Amino acid sequence: MQNTRKTERNFKRIAMNRMFLWGALFSLIFVSCNRNPLKIDVSDQKINLKVAHFDADILHIDPEQIGEKTEFLQKKYGEFFDIFNYQMIRIGGTDQPNYTELLAGFVTDTLIQRLQKDVAAKIDTAKLSAELDNLFRHYKHYFPGKEIPAIYTCISGFNQSIVTSTGLIGISLDKYLGADCTYYPQLGLPNYKIRNMYPGKITSDVAYAWAMTEFPLPENSNNLLAQMIYEGKLIYFTQAMLPDLPDSVIIGYSQKQLDFCRQNEAKMWTYLAEQKLLFSTDRMTIKRFIGDGPYTNPFTPESPGRAGVWIGWQIVRSYMKANKGLSLSALMANTDPQNILQNSGYQP
Repeated sequence: MQNTRKTERNFKRIAMNRMFLWGALFSLIFVSCNRNPLKIDVSDQKINLKVAHFDADILHIDPEQIGEKTEFLQKKYGEFFDIFNYQMIRIGGTDQPNYTELLAGFVTDTLIQRLQKDVAAKIDTAKLSAELDNLFRHYKHYFPGKEIPAIYTCISGFNQSIVTSTGLIGISLDKYLGADCTYYPQLGLPNYKIRNMYPGKITSDVAYAWAMTEFPLPENSNNLLAQMIYEGKLIYFTQAMLPDLPDSVIIGYSQKQLDFCRQNEAKMWTYLAEQKLLFSTDRMTIKRFIGDGPYTNPFTPESPGRAGVWIGWQIVRSYMKANKGLSLSALMANTDPQNILQNSGYQP
């Protein structure tokens, strides 16, 4: 009798051990299947990211000394100094007779002075520098032979968000003061733009802008499909640089808009295919699906703008999933959108 009970206990113990092992195995499989392959360890990537705060230098200059300090600013900031003058605040170059007066007017403007205080209160530049460092460690991992750009922050009086040039990125911090910033509605900016003008959006905007600079739109991208997939590659690149950011931040959608796209992906794709729009070269047609806006016309008002970009992103994701081991650099080098679609196995 005792032996029988002992045998039963052993059977129960073995059964429980098996259940535990099977549970652990299923958990491991589940985690492996759902693990984000873009989440990688980049702590060993050595970069020397330069983040210079141009706004701190220029806005603390005594207006009476602007003429004397111009040479110092030119030497310290190089090409960015010219970009700031010509493209961002648009006062022209230092060779203009009234340049000193124009720059003094910008520096002493009461709005600019208020913006300086607002930026200091709402944007943690030390945290931003750390986030940018993480971004470009990922960039170094994927593109070891490419140059790490110098980054300059500034206040431009709402003229620009991100500017890029060879080897540099400029960030206008006054374009990221938050959706509750009272200045933005006064400027006539629509709500769909204001919603993405907050500090947490800076890094994804930087990654996207840098991708556009390093991987410009191919000349033959003259139809809707080509531009959808090109934009999808830019968003995928952004996600690879910032794998910890949620999809909603990466593409700039609210959770409700993201849910709409996920729930209606098949319908949107079917519409594009049945209406024979994928190979349309009509500029207005392309703009309807790629351009920013309150929603995507002819989809419902519940849809987000740039729904074509979101679909392009899903095609690229499917392509990378179907071609395991393909590098990000190989993806960005592939300028054949039909090849990407055909080899993606995309089936929404």
